[in-house]
Amino acid sequence: MKTASVRHLLAGAIALGAVACSSAYYGTMETFGVHKRDILVDRVTDARDDQEEAKKQFQTTLDAFREVTGWEPGRLGEAYEKLNDEYEDCEARADDVHARIKSIEDVSGALFKEWEEEDKTFTDPKLKAQSQQMLKDTKDRYGELIGAMKKAEASMAPPLAAFHDQVTFLKHNLNAQAIASLETQVGVIETDVKKLVADMEASIAEADSFIKTLNTNAPKS
Repeated sequence: MKTASVRHLLAGAIALGAVACSSAYYGTMETFGVHKRDILVDRVTDARDDQEEAKKQFQTTLDAFREVTGWEPGRLGEAYEKLNDEYEDCEARADDVHARIKSIEDVSGALFKEWEEEDKTFTDPKLKAQSQQMLKDTKDRYGELIGAMKKAEASMAPPLAAFHDQVTFLKHNLNAQAIASLETQVGVIETDVKKLVADMEASIAEADSFIKTLNTNAPKS
C-alpha cells in the first residue's frame, strides 16, 4: 500500500533527481505505487513551499539593508558580512525555486504524454472524450500554474541583482560613500521586493488551486 512516508522517503533519496534519469526514476517509483500524478503533486507542493521561503528571505534581506543604512562607519566591515550572508541566502533560495520549476516541467511532460497515449487505447468513445476533456482542463490549469511560477521566478532577478551590486560595492568601498549608495537604492529595491512578494503570493495560490484540480482530474499515470 502506498503511504505518504514511503513517497517522501523515496523522493528525498534522490532530491530533485537528474532529468536524464527521469524515466527510470518514474518507473521505479511506480513499482512502489507512487504514480506521476503523486510525484507532480509533491513537486508542486515543494515548489510552493520554496516560493514561500524565498519570499520571506527576500523580505528579510531588504530589512537587513534598511538596518545597515543606519550603522556607524566603524561597523562597515560587519555590515558587509551581514549583507553578503543575506544575499547568498537569497541566491540559494532563488536556485531552489528554479530547480523546483524544472522538476515540475519534467514530470508534467511525462504525465501528459502518458495520458495522451492511454487515451488512444479507449474503445468506448464516450469515456475517451471525457478523459480527453479532463486532460485539456488539466493542461489549461497547468499552463496557468507554470506561468505564475515563472513570473514569480523572474521577479526575483531585479532585487537579487541589486543586492549583489550593493554588496559588491560595499566590499570595495567601506566608507560613507557606500552607505550613501545603500540609502539611495533601498527605496528602489523595496519596490522590486513588493512586486516579488505579490507575484510569489499569486503563484502560491495557483499552486494550491492546481493541486486541487489535479487530485480531481488526473489519472494515476
